[in-house]
Amino acid sequence: MPETAGEPTAFHDLSAFLATPRVNRLALSPDGQRLVAAVQGPNADGNGFVSGLWDIDPTGVNEPRRLTRSRAGESAPAFSADGTLYFLSGRENNDPAAGEHDDEGPGVWALPERGEARPAARHPGGIAGFTLARDAGVLAYTAGLLPGAPDAEAHGKLRKDRAEAKVTAILHESGITRFWDSDLGPDEPHTFVRTAGDGGPAAGEGNGSAVDAGGQGFVSDAETALSPDGTRVAHTRFVHGPVPEGNRSVVVVADAATGEELHVVDRDGYEYGAPLFTADGSALVCVRELVATYETSFSYTLVRIDLPGGAESDLLAGFANWPLAAVVSPRRDDETLWFTADELGHSPVFRRDPDGTLTRLTASGAYTSLCVAPDGRTLYALRSAVDAPPTPVRLDAAAPDQEPVALKAPGAVGRLPGTLTEVHTVGDDGFPLRSWLVLPEGARAERPAPLIVFPHGGPQTSWNAWTWRWNPWPFAARGYAVLLPDPALSPGYGPRMHERGWGQWGGRPYRDLMTMTDTAEARPDIDATRTGLAGASYGGYMANRIATLTDRFKAIVSHASIWNLRSHQAETDASVHFRRVFGDPRTQPERYEEDSPSLAAERIRTPMLVVHGAKDYRVPVGQGMSLFQDLQRLGVPAKFLYFPDEGHWVLGAAHARLWYATLLNFFDHHVLGTPWHRPELL
Repeated sequence: MPETAGEPTAFHDLSAFLATPRVNRLALSPDGQRLVAAVQGPNADGNGFVSGLWDIDPTGVNEPRRLTRSRAGESAPAFSADGTLYFLSGRENNDPAAGEHDDEGPGVWALPERGEARPAARHPGGIAGFTLARDAGVLAYTAGLLPGAPDAEAHGKLRKDRAEAKVTAILHESGITRFWDSDLGPDEPHTFVRTAGDGGPAAGEGNGSAVDAGGQGFVSDAETALSPDGTRVAHTRFVHGPVPEGNRSVVVVADAATGEELHVVDRDGYEYGAPLFTADGSALVCVRELVATYETSFSYTLVRIDLPGGAESDLLAGFANWPLAAVVSPRRDDETLWFTADELGHSPVFRRDPDGTLTRLTASGAYTSLCVAPDGRTLYALRSAVDAPPTPVRLDAAAPDQEPVALKAPGAVGRLPGTLTEVHTVGDDGFPLRSWLVLPEGARAERPAPLIVFPHGGPQTSWNAWTWRWNPWPFAARGYAVLLPDPALSPGYGPRMHERGWGQWGGRPYRDLMTMTDTAEARPDIDATRTGLAGASYGGYMANRIATLTDRFKAIVSHASIWNLRSHQAETDASVHFRRVFGDPRTQPERYEEDSPSLAAERIRTPMLVVHGAKDYRVPVGQGMSLFQDLQRLGVPAKFLYFPDEGHWVLGAAHARLWYATLLNFFDHHVLGTPWHRPELL
């Protein structure tokens, strides 16, 4: 192993690193006095993760306090109008007075400030997500109905009949059949609404009312909203086109009591999602996507939809980057909104005033889970960065380029085994390029560090936030520098960054990556003779593409990667997206043939580690298997790390530890020349 400096950190022990608590969601009470976080950690068996809820002091004075604990865990915290805390959980209902329920899957639970949690909504097969009205006792949740089932009771009976008959078959008549790592069907998501007087949303099964407000496709709690008074519900709907290329997502506004459709947000050439009602309920704010074509990249903006008329206006006209998340002011007299967007290796918070003025509130870091105080003067959020895990922070809701106030919370990682810097260069077309570079402790001209290059996935993503799956710091702890480059197609660099790489996955982005690697290797603290590369998803595709174009790297890791573009287009759950970008392979084969790594397999000389999960539907496992078979056929040194029960991401705690150990040992062997060490349990 390479020599490292300083005392060991959490990143020197993979088990300790993966056991670090992970803060992943915030909720603020209506009076602004309570801030609750969902915090994830290893489960009792050590083979997965479970989430619990914690009270975080908004003033930053008091230590965090754990609120919930169960084997099933609790997630998705949200407050109702009366201050009751709601959450999702698959925990059992131990109330002896409770009736029989189909307890498979999570339900919505309510936890008063004093007292025990009680079930608030259940549904046979479980609830996918929920939302609460800001000013009324109304809850909306997303759950499935089997074909032919008009309500939850009939749905539960059909589920029981299928189970007793041992039927698992699904008949699809249109649309997509799989999504990321899940099979879709046989049930279809619908939105249900419960009401219960002034005492808050209905408790338990059968109390209050549950009204199907329609909906199809895949929906999460981020895709459902209630008007502040609880009288209307907005949710996304997947619409099947006359041909698959016409499939799209629209937003439906319905009467919360009757389910009657009041308005559909739909427009040719666009998709809509993430609806939010304004504080006075007079309009929706939605994310609008320009659908990609063979010639033109997709793009995102925020739009306002006036109700009931449906007049639409672009809220971010002229803004160079794509909004990722938005929240609206809770004040009825204020149309201010806040959102985040990737920008130059960060993901700042932006404020949009009613007159259209935009103010960047943060200069560094990446922000998620925005919450606005009742007076609209304070924001709470989770802040992370490449060198900092997510932590709750407090922000002034108007001050530009400020430093947030960190709040006390679980999840500190302690000292890092290195430092973070930036690397700047220009592409062959003169476009400015930047990367993050992680340097291990002790790296200097007298002892330059070996380098690992991490092409990111997407390709429409960028390196700007902490990640638990592709974290560079365990590599730094082993003595490696890690380059995190943002090549063509990365967001946060304006529309030109997309245009210069559109339609040429293995062209301009490849050249950018090589230029950024050249610049990093030219540093005196980097050993240019010992360089490896590892990528996943699009980054895995790029790893394969690079392996066919250069032998400059000592070793390459290809995770969840596309090997044969043409066969992948027919197998992936995102087939329509790939036809839009690459064209119909029968009539427009050019891009498939130009950019498919499999067509140049005989050029590969670099040792490769192939990693794939059997339940990966975005990049089906046949891609990884075909790559491994071709490498063996051609005599290229290769290994295949296969996860039969993982999908596109390696999520199991034990599997994640083995993933890191295998990659590190593979690079140690081929980049540093140490003997191969097979990880324990493999």
